[in-house]
Amino acid sequence: MAFANAQYLDSINRNLNDVQGKVNVSFEFFPPKTAQMEQTLWQSIERLAPLAPSFVSVTYGANSGERDRTHDIIKSIKQRTGLIAAPHLTCVDATKQQLIDIAGDYWQNGIRHIVALRGDLPPGSTAVPELYAADLVEILRSVADFDISVAAYPEVHPQAPNAQFDLLNLKRKVDAGASRAITQFFFDSEKFLRYRDRCAAIGIDVDIIPGILPVTNFQQLQKFAGLTNVAIPGWMNKAYQGLDNDPVTRNLVGANIAMEMVKVLSREGVDQFHFYTLNRSELSYAICHLLGARPVL
Repeated sequence: MAFANAQYLDSINRNLNDVQGKVNVSFEFFPPKTAQMEQTLWQSIERLAPLAPSFVSVTYGANSGERDRTHDIIKSIKQRTGLIAAPHLTCVDATKQQLIDIAGDYWQNGIRHIVALRGDLPPGSTAVPELYAADLVEILRSVADFDISVAAYPEVHPQAPNAQFDLLNLKRKVDAGASRAITQFFFDSEKFLRYRDRCAAIGIDVDIIPGILPVTNFQQLQKFAGLTNVAIPGWMNKAYQGLDNDPVTRNLVGANIAMEMVKVLSREGVDQFHFYTLNRSELSYAICHLLGARPVL
């Protein structure tokens, strides 16, 4: 038994050695709604900033109040940390002129990277959007030479009629001037790798960056997955069984799952990862540490 354990630990060490120091990371946050949430956000940003991420992004709400918070946080991150801060920008309920004005304001404030999204339709809405993400990319390009990220969906966007339509929509965004695509979170690495191959096959030549969600709350994940068309493997259900009141073990399980995914993808040539932090730093920091993404001294 001791020999078997030693072999197992040696295997882990070799796998980690395969990826250490070879990855670039970025982190996503969302605008806080309370003073306590804002304190947690800044604690997380300050904890992750020394890892020198490629960029950090902040999500964009569906109303003006949340949008204003995004603007303020993005500018504060840039001023307080010097990091490349990328606001999410949606076009689903904005006019072209409003988007031009917002983009111009960002450029004037030194913001050069934007995550361009169509955005979610209001609940119950059956309206057909006037603008889509590809249109937004074109608008941003007309304003200034932004570095533009867009969204990609290895398991197909919930509102896309089929996988081919969804893939061609990504190509339209890239052809319009997107610099990279960041995927929705997923838990089947093979699905991502097949998706990456399909992107290459139709001439999508930008980086497809996997979105990694370290799971600390499995019940919350099930809600997210239901809204985003993300499949949760049966083995994950078993992994989190009996842990509803055990946050410490949930964190360990979540970190291990994310680590295994990153190791698999790294061995397949992926060297960039985007972490959905949910405004918490603990798991993302630990995973990055094991991957060799350490504070820059």
